[in-house]
Amino acid sequence: MKFIVVTGGVVSGLGKGITISSIGRILKASGLRVTSIKIDPYLNTDAGTMSPFEHGETFVLDDGGETDLDLGNYERFLDITLTGRHNITSGKIYKEVIEKERRGDYLGKTVQIVPHATDAVQQWLKEVAEISVDGTGATPDVCLVEVGGTVGDIESMVFLEALRQFQFTVGRENILFVHVSLVPVLGSVGEQKTKPTQHSVKELRALGLSPDIIVCRSATLLSDATKSKISTFCHVLPSSIISVHDVTNIYHVPLILAQQGIQGIIKKVLGLTSMHPTPDLESWSNLAHTVDSFTRSVDIALVGKYTGLEDAYLSVVKALSHASMHLNVSVKVRWVEAGDLEEATKESNPEKHAAAWAVLRAESTRGVLIPGGFGVRGIEGMIAATRFARENKVPTLGICLGMQVMVIEHAINVLGLADATSAEFDADTTNPVVVFMPEINPLQMGGTMRLGSRTTLVATTLYKRDVMKNDTTKPTTETGCSIDSVDRTLASVVYGYGESGDKTVGINERHRHRYEVNPERVNAFEASGLYFTGRDETGVRMEVAERNRTDHPFFLGVQYHPELKSRPNRPSPPLFAFAAAACSMPERISQAGDMWREYGEGMKKETTWLYSPTRGLRKRPVSAFSSPAPPQLHLTTNNSTAVSTPNSADAGASGSKKKGVKRTASETGASSGAGTNVGEAIEDQLCEQGGEQKEGGADGVGVSTGGYKLSKLNTLAKYSDCSDV
Repeated sequence: MKFIVVTGGVVSGLGKGITISSIGRILKASGLRVTSIKIDPYLNTDAGTMSPFEHGETFVLDDGGETDLDLGNYERFLDITLTGRHNITSGKIYKEVIEKERRGDYLGKTVQIVPHATDAVQQWLKEVAEISVDGTGATPDVCLVEVGGTVGDIESMVFLEALRQFQFTVGRENILFVHVSLVPVLGSVGEQKTKPTQHSVKELRALGLSPDIIVCRSATLLSDATKSKISTFCHVLPSSIISVHDVTNIYHVPLILAQQGIQGIIKKVLGLTSMHPTPDLESWSNLAHTVDSFTRSVDIALVGKYTGLEDAYLSVVKALSHASMHLNVSVKVRWVEAGDLEEATKESNPEKHAAAWAVLRAESTRGVLIPGGFGVRGIEGMIAATRFARENKVPTLGICLGMQVMVIEHAINVLGLADATSAEFDADTTNPVVVFMPEINPLQMGGTMRLGSRTTLVATTLYKRDVMKNDTTKPTTETGCSIDSVDRTLASVVYGYGESGDKTVGINERHRHRYEVNPERVNAFEASGLYFTGRDETGVRMEVAERNRTDHPFFLGVQYHPELKSRPNRPSPPLFAFAAAACSMPERISQAGDMWREYGEGMKKETTWLYSPTRGLRKRPVSAFSSPAPPQLHLTTNNSTAVSTPNSADAGASGSKKKGVKRTASETGASSGAGTNVGEAIEDQLCEQGGEQKEGGADGVGVSTGGYKLSKLNTLAKYSDCSDV
């Protein structure tokens, strides 16, 4: 395992996250598998209880981890799926150390920052670096580690000391340090000042860490004279000083790093002999230049509670940007503070109130998006915006709280329940259309919400309640509301299942909420035109709400956060469909859903091929994946462990035994139990069943593929029951 550690100096917010993500993108384009870890020095256990105004959005992972928004950058740039353990905080480290002390693990020793806390950091890094994150189960080749904050911050000292020790633990030849610094331009002559970088590197070296590469943020490209000066005072070769100047969009950053040869430096320092000398960034370059060449634009009104800090909705903005790339239309976000739409603001600040409504009513505003949030502030404004969009047939998307607002608005203005609201806003209301989930602990804030990836069953036709019960004998809902059974649900079309013959289809999205639609009021809603076409696997929890497309061109609410899984090459289906509807392209609303469905099918084929013991004899499936040749795998049978080398021409075909190489089960014909050929049995199961990614163990690591489970140590172990696949 190789490690690349990125630190920052001078000021925060220089773009360490984009830098490390861009390096990872280059490594992937050079044929390597990468993973990433973010170190946050704050004492919070995680980012779940932090204010969006202070910290930006909380990024939720598949396993329910509430993390720093930089992990969202990693997932989007690198197209990987991380876990909560990929975000290390001081709170997690100290909690682990104290728990060990309470259990007596330290055998009565005095517990100290060094070595106990620093050892915990190092062990955490080594364990998490081995976790597969690309969906195939293969162990990564390189682990990228970002240290939050700036060098010199007192709270990050324990991590920097741990990294100083770590370079000797793993070997200096297996770790590379990148330092991101600022080169400001002062005065009318535009001179680039190097002193801040000199002092920052001096501070870092005083802590025992010497950078191999210095990435300099500046408004313009660094001059040769500036590079030479930094080299002289910072003990780094001029060729290892990389300029990251201002660019039109962040997708250019990997390109400018590659143009300056950062991949060659990394390959040489870390001895990555399997790394391709030239990264294949053609598709990435096309993507970056597409963003610069839009000729048409539409405005989307985002009516939120935290619009004072755009990072509070970073993933939503990125997901709309991904949709823009594929629609070839610039989708611009117009920020509307929800509270400014309320009558109270009209009285206290009529100018602000008028300006907010002007954005919503503008002819250029082609869609309304109501995002997630917590608390009663701004709710009246969100309800007003939802009513405006519903009555004026403006494409509307509600996310999490946004869906709940859609339900409340319908109850008030369609059902006539004037006091209808959520129990979150008024615990004593007589019409609670949104209620607290019974399994949630109301006394504990951190980590107690309904978190992580969950399955939603989406009905494909509009007689939903019968479909959810697998009963298609009645062409009406249980409330007696007649529904055209031929109509396809908007949700199924959005996710690419508009032509599916199945009654329901399962989709997986990430959640973060404490409240849900009151199941006792569902009949009344569906009888009056608001249909719940997506539910959890019990059929009781409402996940998707929509109006019939004959009533509204696009009115969709989702309880989950689809923006968290959006990728530049695979936009989020709900956000892409919303953008397509806003761009007057209704014929394209299923495009992103098709992309994700095809990706899932391709990943199954890729995984099946990758872990086939006879893959050297079989052609790799044609897919959109740019993953490298599979790594060496260790096949565990009942009798021994054998090495399976990729693309070995004699695997399972030659009877000759090469000197010094253990043959695989398929080569030796090793039998299991009754003498069945293990290699053939594996191949039969893989071909018949295909591969399916599954979590394994408490740490969420593992892949089951046709009856096999791949652990974080990259070994294949036979399942006793193949029906679990």
